[in-house]
Amino acid sequence: MTPAPRFVPGLTPLLPAGAVLEEADRLAVVAAALDLQITSGATSQQFERQMARHLGLRKAHLTNSGSSANLLALSALTSPLLEDRRLQPGDEVITVAAGFPTTVNPILQNGLLPVFVDIELGTYNTSPERIERAIGPKTRAIMIAHALGNPFAATEIARLADERGLLLVEDNCDALGSTEAGRLTGTFGDLSTISFYPAHHITTGEGGCVLTDNLALARIVESMRDWGRDCWCEPGEDNRCRKRFSCQLGRMPYGYDHKYVFSHVGYNLKSTDLQAAMGLTQLAKVEDFGAARRANWRQLHDRLEGLPGLLLPRATPNSDPSWFGFVITVLHDAPFAPGELVDFLEARRIGTRRFFAGNLTRHPAYLDRPMRIAGDLDNSDIVTDRTFWIGVHPRLTAEMVEYMAASIEEFVRQRYHRPGPTVANLQQSGALA
Repeated sequence: MTPAPRFVPGLTPLLPAGAVLEEADRLAVVAAALDLQITSGATSQQFERQMARHLGLRKAHLTNSGSSANLLALSALTSPLLEDRRLQPGDEVITVAAGFPTTVNPILQNGLLPVFVDIELGTYNTSPERIERAIGPKTRAIMIAHALGNPFAATEIARLADERGLLLVEDNCDALGSTEAGRLTGTFGDLSTISFYPAHHITTGEGGCVLTDNLALARIVESMRDWGRDCWCEPGEDNRCRKRFSCQLGRMPYGYDHKYVFSHVGYNLKSTDLQAAMGLTQLAKVEDFGAARRANWRQLHDRLEGLPGLLLPRATPNSDPSWFGFVITVLHDAPFAPGELVDFLEARRIGTRRFFAGNLTRHPAYLDRPMRIAGDLDNSDIVTDRTFWIGVHPRLTAEMVEYMAASIEEFVRQRYHRPGPTVANLQQSGALA
């Protein structure tokens, strides 16, 4: 791996997210390109098997993005093959108001009704109690994400879904490697999703994955990902399904080529072997990446704990998050506005991001959409107005994290008129050398 350039405080950009790409990743992609592995094939199948094995699940299906994975997962629950469990237009799906839109958009795109619940400050996840209160006579499913790597109460929510006969889609895009009650996130839902965008825990450039332990659901996911076709033979493969010229489905004539019989209104959401080749090398490093994220998060938390005016993040009880970012909420009684702190950090080349979209119900895209709001969304409004996050990804060194923490501490102490070390003092003392 090429040595990283020397960190220069205030000049070197500290991005909130970033992939760690090394020589092994380069070689894997080049080898796939030289072999002209430009579609989905054997390497994709190998990555799918290893991804499923990593989570202890039976099936994984790669997609072209994490957003597509979410669309595919929820769309699979509308399949006629699910019979009375099938989601129908007008059915309700419980989700959270504060988050990223691609957890919510598939609900609307399938003609279903999103039921929005609030989150808790600190963990930034919703609670089983909020979900239970939101369940109504038309509620058929739950689709929520683990917030910035911090698991929601997955054991309780999965139990609630089972007791109420609800399907659960677990958006694990930000939380690969996190655990709740000693169990990996992404293993609690009927279906779960992962994103391999460069900001996430491992990357394939663009890419995502849908996982399940349910073989019937896996078959639906595969069909809907691959144009909606009924046949499961790979492209270029003939009659592994043993049905090519010997079946009759729908109103098609007996013996019509099974490769061109469609049992779902599907998509083409496949990825390529080029992406899968990098996925295999990245997956081998997922534990190390998670350890680095946890260490960077802990360093920030230890350095900032006790500072006035800031609400620091906390892990969900009984969980071990593989953190996506470090979330900060500026309290109402702080003598500074959130934007002032963000501007200060950005001026020092410390990248920030908002808590994704904040309260989605306030965005132009959703103002005229059908929805139900269960309870108030007070905390979702607070994060819209007062919350941001900074990076903890593995490209950040301890020196970089110290600079980030020292900058926040300096800003806060200045506003509270409390003396303390400045970044310049730390540089002079060698603490940021």
